Amino acid sequence: MDIRSLQQKRAKLAGDARAILDAVPAGEELSAEDSQRFDALMDEADQLDGQIAREKRQRELDSRIADDDPDDPDPEPGDPADPAEVARQAFGRYLAHGERGLTEEQARALQITPDEQGGHLVAPQQFVEQLIKFVDDMVHIRGLATTMTLTEGESLGAPSLDTDVSDFDWTTELGTGTEDSDMKFGKRELRPHPLAKRIKVSRTLLRRGSMSPETIVRDRLGYKVGVTQEKAYMTGDGAQKPLGLFVASAQGIPTARDSAIGAAGAIPATTATADQLIDAKYTLKEQYWRTARWLFHRDIIKVVRKIKDSDGQYVWAPGLAGGRPDTILELPYVVSEFAPNTISATAYVGMVGAFEHYWIVDSLEFEIQRLVELYAETNQVGFIGRYEGDGMPVLSEAFVRLQVA
Repeated sequence: MDIRSLQQKRAKLAGDARAILDAVPAGEELSAEDSQRFDALMDEADQLDGQIAREKRQRELDSRIADDDPDDPDPEPGDPADPAEVARQAFGRYLAHGERGLTEEQARALQITPDEQGGHLVAPQQFVEQLIKFVDDMVHIRGLATTMTLTEGESLGAPSLDTDVSDFDWTTELGTGTEDSDMKFGKRELRPHPLAKRIKVSRTLLRRGSMSPETIVRDRLGYKVGVTQEKAYMTGDGAQKPLGLFVASAQGIPTARDSAIGAAGAIPATTATADQLIDAKYTLKEQYWRTARWLFHRDIIKVVRKIKDSDGQYVWAPGLAGGRPDTILELPYVVSEFAPNTISATAYVGMVGAFEHYWIVDSLEFEIQRLVELYAETNQVGFIGRYEGDGMPVLSEAFVRLQVA
């Protein structure tokens, strides 16, 4: 698949959609026919976006598989095998056959405790890194947020400057100014919470499948972890889970950072709505614009793409050259299936922000528990995957949330 051709096709679709908007006289709305054509073009462009992203990820994977470092040749027959490879192969054999399928060397590679009856093994480091990378590719917030790994302690704390020093005083030669009483510190704490999922796999599939058992388990558990994390990063209430971007909280983003959009529980494609988007953008300090993104569900994007400002210019603009992204008021945007999409009074429908100020902490103790006897009657093996992590916005002024009036 030629990525450049896909990008050119995508740019043409965006250009055709823009031409439909530009053909509408100032002060008039799109006709029903033009609106339908515009939506069809943009839906096709969005599908190409996904196709391009998937092809890029596949090429990265192909490159890693094909990469053969000449300075680190494969072991010759009879030479001791690389310890990491022994661990990886042993983990795959364990998933397929249990402990009885392991050689003595492989059992040593996997053993982390003298308890041989527990059924838990810590995944080899390579397996954990692949899982986290898979999650990064699937969800948007992880790719934009600041991610950290917790290797010691039960939580990650960071001091915060909640209130700055007040302004200096103009004084006399011998004066020292008034004593400051405004400066206050706080703390942001991220405490990894457990996240678990169980799946069942046929014994026959594990034994005879064309894909390796490791790949089967990683893909399914990776998908479930990714979706659950994305939902929590958006709308988690912070109770034994991450604190979401669209949840008003004094610990994250308070209601003081909400900006109104629409009127009477609706978002009309009017200049008044365009002015509200402009207000939201300029509520965010200019210092954050360099990395700022809009965040919307695709249902809300369909509305925003048709909004004009008071000069008759659409707030949405296609990125036509050099792979530039589409923008809204000169800022790129991210479309997430898990962002809110219900348009009703007081509902949150989007935001603009510098998402590196959303922090995610991961604990790399990713465990697989193998359930052999529980599903024996149905010729299946169960796997429980467990992840621990947390997330929260740590700087409220880096975000502006859009709330329907």
